[in-house]
Amino acid sequence: MDNSEARRLVEQAAGGDDSAWERLMALHRSRLRRMVALRLDRRLQGRVDPSDVIQEASIDAARRLPEYAKNPTMPFYLWLRFLAGQRLMDQHRRHLGAQARDVGREISLYRGAFPETTTADLAAHFLGKLSTPSQAAIRIEQKIRLQEALNTLEPIDREILALRHFEQLSNGETAEVLGLDKSAASKRYARALVRLKDVLVAMPGGGEELFS
Repeated sequence: MDNSEARRLVEQAAGGDDSAWERLMALHRSRLRRMVALRLDRRLQGRVDPSDVIQEASIDAARRLPEYAKNPTMPFYLWLRFLAGQRLMDQHRRHLGAQARDVGREISLYRGAFPETTTADLAAHFLGKLSTPSQAAIRIEQKIRLQEALNTLEPIDREILALRHFEQLSNGETAEVLGLDKSAASKRYARALVRLKDVLVAMPGGGEELFS
């Protein structure tokens, strides 16, 4: 969908068009779910349903949509993602309190990210795409090696991998989220992929299909 079409739907939804609002949410629900699944603290898996987080964000967005439509300071999806991130952080605080993120326990992807996740979370998502029951014996070794590789990247590069590879943000969206220009974001993403591919190809069972 191009920007003009998205803008038209936002204006229609802000004016009370329920079908336009439903179409907007249908277009973006899948990416929101990927963001929540990646950034939901692993201690809350099974306790917090990503669908509930998205529903709460949808309610927030519907209430605030007229205000957003008057002054859209960011693309609609990034605004919706921001609201979902706030709701996800609320869940972390509600269930985990001061333990919402123990930064001494794991290495954070990028301290400027919102909401935060860790290299352990990212490694688990990478390996989740290739692991089968027959590969269970090598999964632990793979995760350790992949997490070590992720730890060698600069924090912002780890976050770019999360945004591009798992959240499926475009290069332009990623650049806006991180405050980079598009060229810098693209170069960082390509460089991080090359470094991770080198590690994954050398792993037992390979892993290059993660990037196919």
